[in-house]
Amino acid sequence: MRGWALRAWRGGWRRGQATVAGEAQQREKPPWRVLFFGTDAFAAQTLGALHAARDPGPRLLVDHLEVVTLPSQLPAGLPVKNYADQLQLPVHLWPDVGSCEHFDVGVVASFGHLLSEDLILKFPYGVLNVHPSYLPRWRGPAPIVHTVLNGDAVAGVTIMQIRPKRFDVGPIVQQERLDVPASCSSKELESLLSKLGANLLIAVLQNLPECLRNKREQPKEGVTFAPKVTVAMSCIQWEEQTPEQILRMHRALGVTMPLQTLWMGTTVKLLDFVEVETVPDLTDRLVTENRTIPGSVSYHKQSQMLVIRCKDGWVGAKAIVFKKKLSAADFYNGYLHPWFQQNSKMPLEECRFQTLKLATAKKSLKGGAALHVHNTQQY
Repeated sequence: MRGWALRAWRGGWRRGQATVAGEAQQREKPPWRVLFFGTDAFAAQTLGALHAARDPGPRLLVDHLEVVTLPSQLPAGLPVKNYADQLQLPVHLWPDVGSCEHFDVGVVASFGHLLSEDLILKFPYGVLNVHPSYLPRWRGPAPIVHTVLNGDAVAGVTIMQIRPKRFDVGPIVQQERLDVPASCSSKELESLLSKLGANLLIAVLQNLPECLRNKREQPKEGVTFAPKVTVAMSCIQWEEQTPEQILRMHRALGVTMPLQTLWMGTTVKLLDFVEVETVPDLTDRLVTENRTIPGSVSYHKQSQMLVIRCKDGWVGAKAIVFKKKLSAADFYNGYLHPWFQQNSKMPLEECRFQTLKLATAKKSLKGGAALHVHNTQQY
């Protein structure tokens, strides 16, 4: 194999880079020796595909596989660590990566830590990243969440080659688009993209040298960023957000981080959001009852849901967490019934949902009121 081709494969950012230790043992075709970096369920899907590629036979693709993951304080542990243990694969806990000289290529999926240039250069074919967006759209730690939040009709997966010092800026090796199903949640989209990404990685590994020769730089146009998910993102802004925006928030965040608001000065969480557009005559009735102030709430008995005013419309919720989980009917009987409205000492304007400000959200976290959040983050 010619030296100039090797240097191109090993990153392209240091032309003429001196050869690294172990290059003499580099393979020119499968099977590959792979060091995998990952943490969550998205990454576990990729790990499963790499493990399946170890099946012996004439088309053996991977003959040695080890795993690098993060230490975890979660009682259940991280999905990649649990899966690797189940598969009886060697596991290294970051920043320990073991000896890298005997690997051909590194693979990263949802790892969350930058790899140093020295580490990347230990792999003759560099390090590939399975990133769940159609780059340069949604660079950063939470592309799936932001795809749903933004209402994108198209998502995708990119196999890119990692460069040091910055996330998601390396050259594209392979890409594939995916039409986002209607009303798709981030968890559902993660499942679709994880399978697509795992299959795409295997296709790249089947012809790795040629794929790397044909890699291309990312376009400068169309770059967007998907910052880390925070608790503040779950706070509904009744005066500023439309029903569609709130429903997208629920689909993007609701599985791991219920949407939050204020009721009578207390942080509450709304669950099981639904559209109200299809309920006959409901909006006309709400206008007649003057439920047009953002955050005003009423109970719709026929559909057993709370109906809440937001910008340019209403949104429904089937349940609420207020001290404990309550159905919409229970919340109505306890806090919206005319008897409560007449006997409550709270001003009438306080008997509606109000936007939870960031400072209030931080205070709730310190007080232990907020749920533990495990973000769906991809790198």
